[in-house]
Amino acid sequence: MGRKALIDQDELRRLAGEGLSNAELAARFGVSESGILQAKRAAGLSKPMLDHSRAIPWKLDRSHSQSGPATNLRNLSSVAQGRAIPAEKLNTALRWADRLVAGGLDIAYEPERGFREVPAVAGRSLIQRVLAEALSALEPAQD
Repeated sequence: MGRKALIDQDELRRLAGEGLSNAELAARFGVSESGILQAKRAAGLSKPMLDHSRAIPWKLDRSHSQSGPATNLRNLSSVAQGRAIPAEKLNTALRWADRLVAGGLDIAYEPERGFREVPAVAGRSLIQRVLAEALSALEPAQD
């Protein structure tokens, strides 16, 4: 097992602020690019990872991960967690979720079949909850 490299966080901040790439930083500090990414996280230089498990509670088959429903759910989840997304992506996701909620529908997922619209169960609608969380996060920005 190798020793843990010491990366001066102040120097890392300075060099990253100058626009050095991760590859350049890795060469400069004598570590891998993965080591630079870890050091950036430790120094607070990277955005926190988003957790979409509340919006997408299933393990998606790779073939479904970029589908419309998965993308819309991730976009609504991103907004709910305070991340800004392009207006056109937000509007698409909001219209999609609004249509489902207004129609009394929810979303279900099966790895073999993918996503499908199903009748919503009162008080247990995933789409209704995800939409409400996204709209709640947007409210302060609209004042």
